[in-house]
Amino acid sequence: MNLKSHIREFPGFPEPGILFKDISPILKNPKAMNYVLDQFHEHYKNERVDIIAGMELRGLIFAAALAAKFDKGLFMIRKQNKLPGPTIKKGYDIEYGNAIMEVQKDALEPGQHVLVVDDLLATGGTAHAAAELIEKLGGHVAGFSFVIELLQLKGRKKINNFNIQTLVNYNA
Repeated sequence: MNLKSHIREFPGFPEPGILFKDISPILKNPKAMNYVLDQFHEHYKNERVDIIAGMELRGLIFAAALAAKFDKGLFMIRKQNKLPGPTIKKGYDIEYGNAIMEVQKDALEPGQHVLVVDDLLATGGTAHAAAELIEKLGGHVAGFSFVIELLQLKGRKKINNFNIQTLVNYNA
């Protein structure tokens, strides 16, 4: 399937100079959505995956469906002040600023292998922060699955010691 035909581009969003890749058409198309989930599942079906982590916000959509496909639990990695209860936090840089991600302290059991799912790999800041949060809780990153990778931003370098899967690559 040509996933690029299901990704729209919006120049200048969320700010000038950014070319936003919109995965909404994938979400609206059951065949495209199932294709993404099948590709993610196929890549990791023979790996140890104990639980799935969904990244704020679009990654959570894919992660929830993938957790059901794997018959595994799910936890959320969200922006600061979006999760109740005790959390741990990690600041990081993104392509147009900085942010803080957090996870609930009881999100996973020590020793669990976590598959992290997000829609986009850009600078790698979000993914690197996720890995640090998971490791701080005693988990192990089984790998990362992304729908899109923006190759020119070289985000893969920040997480290159992990198994990384991307389905669509853009050079610019």
